[in-house]
Formats: sequence, structure tokens, C-alpha cells
Amino acid sequence: MSSIIIYYTSVSGSREVKQRQEEVTRILDTYKIKYELIDISISLKVLQEMRMKVSTPKALPPQIFNGQEYCGDFEMFHKAKENKEILKFLKIE
Repeated sequence: MSSIIIYYTSVSGSREVKQRQEEVTRILDTYKIKYELIDISISLKVLQEMRMKVSTPKALPPQIFNGQEYCGDFEMFHKAKENKEILKFLKIE
């Protein structure tokens, strides 16, 4: 079983980015879904890797994957939550 991976940053001047990251992890915790956090602030290489994987040069965290498969960003996650389609979004079902 592949695992859910969230690219996030532990260092952000943006309150919005912090709130979005917290919402994603809070919801996954509510669903009791295990996930791995990858901190893009530890190196430029990790940031570039995230942006390459999502094919968006200016992508911001959080970015969500199921293994190597891209699920989406916060906007897409939020929409899935509103539609009660979190598992579908995460490609779990």
C-alpha cells in the first residue's frame, strides 16, 4: 500500500500556508489516514523536487501525493472535503 505524502514547510512567513497545512493534517488525522510529511524548507532540492512532481514552477505547499501519484494542492483538497470525497481525492478507494 502506498502512503500519503504531504510536502509542507516548517518555515513560512505566510499565515495562509501554515493554516492550509494544519487543515490538511487535521483532516487526515480525523480520517485516521497515515501520512508522511516532507519539509521543503530543509533544502532547495526538496522544493524543486516538489515543484517538478506537480509540474508547477511556483507551486506552494501543501502538495499532496499518494506514493508517486499526485493528488492535488490545497484548493483541490478543500473542494474534496466540501464534497465529502477525501478518500477519492487521495486515491484510496
